Amino acid sequence: MENQLDMHGEMLLGQYHDLLPRLQELEQQVYTMLSDALEHMGIELNTLEHRIKTEQSFIGKLERKGQKYKDISDVTDLLGVRIVTFFTDDVDKVATLVKQMFRVDWKNSVDKRKRHDLTSFGYNSLHYICRLREGEMSDIPFEIQMRTILQHAWSAMEHDIGYKASVQLPPEFLRQFSRLAGMLELADDEFSRIRTMMSRYSREVQNLVSSGRLDRVPLNNDTFRDYLKTHPFDRLNQRIAAVNQADIIPVSLLPFTDVLVSFGFKTLGDVENFIHNNEDDAYQLALSSLAMTDLDILSEYVGIQNLCFVHALKNGGGHAAIKAIYDTLYGEQKANARQADAVIKKAATLSFIHPSIYQI
Repeated sequence: MENQLDMHGEMLLGQYHDLLPRLQELEQQVYTMLSDALEHMGIELNTLEHRIKTEQSFIGKLERKGQKYKDISDVTDLLGVRIVTFFTDDVDKVATLVKQMFRVDWKNSVDKRKRHDLTSFGYNSLHYICRLREGEMSDIPFEIQMRTILQHAWSAMEHDIGYKASVQLPPEFLRQFSRLAGMLELADDEFSRIRTMMSRYSREVQNLVSSGRLDRVPLNNDTFRDYLKTHPFDRLNQRIAAVNQADIIPVSLLPFTDVLVSFGFKTLGDVENFIHNNEDDAYQLALSSLAMTDLDILSEYVGIQNLCFVHALKNGGGHAAIKAIYDTLYGEQKANARQADAVIKKAATLSFIHPSIYQI
C-alpha cells in the first residue's frame, strides 16, 4: 500500500533507513546492559521487552504527526524498552537504576503515575527518554517504559476494548472503567504491602532462630528453611558418616517439614527437642544399618530420617508409621513397604523400645 507522506515525511523515512543499522546495534547493547544490571540487583521481572519501530509503524506515525519532527533525532521512541515488574516499589528501584545507567532527557520524560485525577481511567506507567552516557551511539534517544504487571494488563485490556476511541462512551461505561482502574491500583499497592510485611516477618523469624528463641517460631516451610541454615543435623550426620568414613552429599531437607508436622510439632522448639531426645538412638539405628556395609557416600537425609524413624517407634508406631514416613518423603510406592520392613528389623536389635512393637 502506497504511503501518504509529504516530502518532509519522505526525508525522515530516508533518515530512518540510514539509522536502522545503528538502532539495531543500540538495541542489543541497551538490552544487555539492562538485563545484566537488573539480574545483579536481584529484581524479579515479569518481562523485559525491546523493539525497534517497524517501517510501517513509523510511516503511520509520520502520516499522523510528521510535521512535529524537524529531524530523525526528534523521534524519541524508534527504540523502545519495556520493563514489567511484579511490584510497584520495584518500578521505583528500576527507575533509579535507569537514571544511574543512562542520561535521561527529563524534558521529554514523564511519570504518568502522577497524572491521575478523578476523570482519569487509563492505567499509567513511567516513561524515560534516555541516551547512552558515552560512545558512538550516545546521540540516539530511546524510550524505557517501566510499569507493574497489573498496569501492563490494564493497558493491554483497555487497548483491546478500545475505550480511547473517538466515539464518546456513555457515562456508565466510563464509571465502570474508573472503578476497575481503582481496584487494580489498590491491588498493586496491597501486593507491595503484603510483600513488605512478609519480608519483615521473615527477618523477625531469622532473628528468633539466630537468638535461639525457637519456641516462639511456628513450624512451616519458611521457618524450617531458616532453621536449616543453623545446620542442626550436622553433628548427627558427622557421627553417622564416621562409621564408614563416608562423605555427606548435600540435599534439601525441606521435604521433612511435612513429616515433622505429622508428628504434631508446632514450633521449631519442638524440632530442637526432637533432635535432643532422639539423637543417640538415631545414631544407633543408623549404625545397625551401616556397620556391615562399605557405603562411603551418604545423603544428608541420613540424620533426620533416622531421627524420624526413632521418634515414630518410640511413640508407639510400627511398620505403618515407618511406611507413612517413606510415603510422605517419596510418594506412595510398593518399595516403601519393603523399606519399612528393613527399618523394623534393624530397630528390633536395639534397646530403646520394647521388642514387641517390631512384630511385622
